[in-house]
Amino acid sequence: MSLLILEPLEADVLQWLSERHTVSLVPELAHEPARLREALHQVQALILPPAVAVDVALLRSAPKLRVVGRMSAGGENIDLEACRAARVEVIRSATATASAEAEFAIGALLAMLRRVPVQASDGMWVGRELGCVTVGLIGLSPASRALAQLLPVFGTRVVGYDPSLHQSDPVWAQWGIEPLPLHELMEQCEGVSVQLPYFTRYRGLIGERVLGFARQGQVIVSIAHSAVFDESALAEALGSGRVLAAWFDSLEPGWLEAGRPLAAAPGLQVTPRLASTTRESRTRAAWGVARRIDELLNTPREAAPEFRSTAPAGLTDPSGEPRWR
Repeated sequence: MSLLILEPLEADVLQWLSERHTVSLVPELAHEPARLREALHQVQALILPPAVAVDVALLRSAPKLRVVGRMSAGGENIDLEACRAARVEVIRSATATASAEAEFAIGALLAMLRRVPVQASDGMWVGRELGCVTVGLIGLSPASRALAQLLPVFGTRVVGYDPSLHQSDPVWAQWGIEPLPLHELMEQCEGVSVQLPYFTRYRGLIGERVLGFARQGQVIVSIAHSAVFDESALAEALGSGRVLAAWFDSLEPGWLEAGRPLAAAPGLQVTPRLASTTRESRTRAAWGVARRIDELLNTPREAAPEFRSTAPAGLTDPSGEPRWR
């Protein structure tokens, strides 16, 4: 078996792969770890759903594995160091989902600005227009580039911050984003969109010291891993009204349980990973992953380049990791 697929694929993509390789589609193995490990001995390529971790144990069970494909953009449970050591390439679809994520973020900003009222100078409680606010982008990802193209169409001023990118970096100008220090971004923006890639050093980055600078009445949409926020600081900012509303496209398990800070927080909306999941993005992602797998499997292993984790040009962290994970 050269290719094991644990995630449903578009029929034409599956047929295209089946014409070129020995393919086995067994999605139930995603929920049966023992059977999955047994099935991996002869596998050269894997396409996995987000629920399946790529760790040392999985890699040890797959001595012939050359490539792991994932159609969703998230990679928090992929051990890139272990993959690098095993010379297994990781393919993900961050650019395939960029336009879907940007549209989701804009829709969330529009909804919150209009549905969560502020008091006008005449005393009336009213909504706001996206074209009359400043939006801050935290984290430079493919979705950020799409946002930087779409938001000015409304008349929106776009500013940005990325902890891995200096303000003098030419990519800011190339993407049409005005770089700011994080506290200045929070002070100036009525809307904030967070698409910061997750690294453990970013855990809790958007906490009390950052949210304390939030402009009064700010709204926040996040398609990032929620662990980049401090839950207590976020609950306090929502409870005080400094942040009027926050829309998360996923939350850490248990964050909404009774007794946790966000359990009764006003203005909080959570959706189940809808940002990147569209018919169009799934098709783009499937073809991108399939074509790269085909390319690798048709290249002798001794002729293949050293491990790499597919990332857009110029968007790698100083540590060598892709920023868009």
